[in-house]
Amino acid sequence: MKIIAIVQARMGSTRLPGKVLADIHGEPLLGRLLDRLYETKLLNDVVVATTINKEDDTLAEWLLSSNTKFFRGSEEDVLDRYWQCALQFNADIIVRITADDPLKDPEVINHAIELYLKNPSVDYVSNTIIPTYPEGIDVEVFSFNALQKAHSLATKKSDREHVTPYIWRNREEFNILNFSAKTDTSSVRLTVDYEEDLTVVTAIFGHFLEQPLIGYQDIVEFLNSSPNVAAINSGILRNEGYFKSLINENKNKNKNENENGR
Repeated sequence: MKIIAIVQARMGSTRLPGKVLADIHGEPLLGRLLDRLYETKLLNDVVVATTINKEDDTLAEWLLSSNTKFFRGSEEDVLDRYWQCALQFNADIIVRITADDPLKDPEVINHAIELYLKNPSVDYVSNTIIPTYPEGIDVEVFSFNALQKAHSLATKKSDREHVTPYIWRNREEFNILNFSAKTDTSSVRLTVDYEEDLTVVTAIFGHFLEQPLIGYQDIVEFLNSSPNVAAINSGILRNEGYFKSLINENKNKNKNENENGR
């Protein structure tokens, strides 16, 4: 049973271009994330899934220089990129990781994998459907069979751009398990979409410079005691990228319906 973390990463972010290689105290943001994933005991492998676009050549060069396994596929059809990557690296179980979350917690990831392994009838485990963890500590674990089914059946752009919505929206087809934290800290933001987010994450790594693998609970405590830092990126909508995809999808649908009704 091969358990692989697939990290989706690209240089062409519309909100903060090049963020995955942004410097955080001498190491790229993606490098900070990979350091944490390599500490996740139940993972058999870590692979970065980037795109075939020329602008991601720089990222591919960095991955080569750092001896990081990677795959290059479609930019817009991220579901296909995941499926192709999982196929190439013979994954039985996939842990979905986004490269803009450099503070992923190895213990939370291990917990998600353990829940998946202890529940053989489950297709998909996550802490994202009912969020109780900080944004940026999200984790999703699912079978290759579930990924393959979603890959063959998903047709909506939002489903293919964001990999897993087809799975967790179709509960009649998939057995879903959501796990929660003991304390709800879902209002805390530990992801990087904007310059403000990068400022906060850089401050966190700076504070814990001698403890780069610190757990998320200690990070939350630091932010609670440093309201000036926490305020920098407060008020940004959680899962903003997915909701933007849905809005654009509905706009296009309404436009097509109006044109067809003329």
